[in-house]
Amino acid sequence: MIGIVGYGRGSDPGRYALPIAYVEAVRRAGGRVVILPPGDEPAHAILDGLDGLVLPGGGDIEPRRYGQAPHRELYGVDPERDAFELALATEALRAELPILAICRGLQVLNVALGGDLVQHLPDVASERVSHRAAVGQSVRHRVRVAPGSALAAVCGATSLEVASSHHQGPARLGVGLEATAWADDDTVEALEAERHPDLLAVQWHPEETAKEDPSQQRLFDWLVRRARGEW
Repeated sequence: MIGIVGYGRGSDPGRYALPIAYVEAVRRAGGRVVILPPGDEPAHAILDGLDGLVLPGGGDIEPRRYGQAPHRELYGVDPERDAFELALATEALRAELPILAICRGLQVLNVALGGDLVQHLPDVASERVSHRAAVGQSVRHRVRVAPGSALAAVCGATSLEVASSHHQGPARLGVGLEATAWADDDTVEALEAERHPDLLAVQWHPEETAKEDPSQQRLFDWLVRRARGEW
């Protein structure tokens, strides 16, 4: 049973929404899905009965969560969702629950472990790599994966073509986190933690291409197999 955090109430007024591709990727891996709407508490009770957790994409984290003033390019800030996901991430790590963190989810994990973010990548990165088109629209680019990393083992490759839709990324890494993939402009694209072997975090959107790209579907396969204790 895999919990996936739903987008906040502000992303689609009157609804707690979630792109179907996340659910379909988990189902292809043999998992069942529970959608978790932001706002419930406490975190340990929400996670009770779940075997794995997906922290999905979405809008930006409120910068005060990592000690910064807001950038003019911020969008989709949702304090309720921030509080919900940071609590879930902290508790899931404590409970050693398998976690797949995607795009915003990677950023949530980094902040939960004391890291911070680059609020707008065009301010600091070269123009060699486009990480998104318009807000909510993805582009394709390649990432290089560290040989010997868990990510390389899961995806079966050290070079991947990925669907990307983000304008932020990790800056100072949270405690115990290690970068294991990078874009050609050296933007960090994946995080792992030796002390948390049940964690994989990627900055791109594997759910968008998983149906036709086995290397991306394997991330969801890993989560479900890890949740079953098979990996």
